[in-house]
Amino acid sequence: MPEGQRFDASGLLLTPQGELLTVSDRGPSIYRIEFSTNAAAADLARLPDCFTEAQLAPFAAEKHDRYDCEGMAQDSAGRLYLCEEADRWILRFDPVTHRVTRLEIDWTPVRKYFDPFDHDASFEGIAIDNETLYVANERQRGRLIAVDLQTLKVIDDFVVRPRRGGFVDLLTGGDVHYSDLCWRDGSLYALLRENRVILKIDPAKHQVLAEYDYGAVENAPDVLYHRIYPFVGVMEGLAVDRDCFWLVTDNNGLGRVRRPEDTRPTLFRCPRPDAAPSRAGVTSRVSDSGR
Repeated sequence: MPEGQRFDASGLLLTPQGELLTVSDRGPSIYRIEFSTNAAAADLARLPDCFTEAQLAPFAAEKHDRYDCEGMAQDSAGRLYLCEEADRWILRFDPVTHRVTRLEIDWTPVRKYFDPFDHDASFEGIAIDNETLYVANERQRGRLIAVDLQTLKVIDDFVVRPRRGGFVDLLTGGDVHYSDLCWRDGSLYALLRENRVILKIDPAKHQVLAEYDYGAVENAPDVLYHRIYPFVGVMEGLAVDRDCFWLVTDNNGLGRVRRPEDTRPTLFRCPRPDAAPSRAGVTSRVSDSGR
């Protein structure tokens, strides 16, 4: 970061223009990932005049601690959305008016799933399909929540699980941990960090259509990170295109096992097993050039 801060990537968004955006859980700024001819590294460029301190000033008196932003989405009008975990806020930036609004959603039907004490266990990912906003309540009763963007009312909530639980179920007490969401071609995709899988979901039927295991990718020796907790996964961002899954790590400032001094997040481009990719997958270290 320009101020020398670490970058904890916590979400991914692939725009219709093909830009790949990311956000850190240490602030509300959104960054564009800029690829160079060097496939081993990419730079971050902060989006100007987007979720700035001035735009967020109307909410300053109510904010607890820093902006812990965990997921992003974009609607058909080009407006950008952030989910903020500490206060369970959904924020929307309008590129036409350059204003930020906080969506006053009535969470009453699903409030029973919100842990009143653990503010690091709430909104972890969002996705949009037309006028429906999907929100992932991360854990301590993980839940997928559907919100009507016109009425700002909850219209559905449900849980989907991976086929294989095993040790993860013991670790989480049977709770499902959701880490990010993405909408693509009529399906909702969910990243489950602890299970190390991506679920393709039919939200209308509350049904898992496919399950993709990326454990071998995360645990490959050349990219394996040191971890605060040995069994906790490090993937926190998910984006889906026609040919690939994009995944990014939140490694909490820890270095890789083989290169402890390199604390940058890793961005993975993984060819989808259900599609014919246009090119081979690559991995890139994400760094901030200070621009």
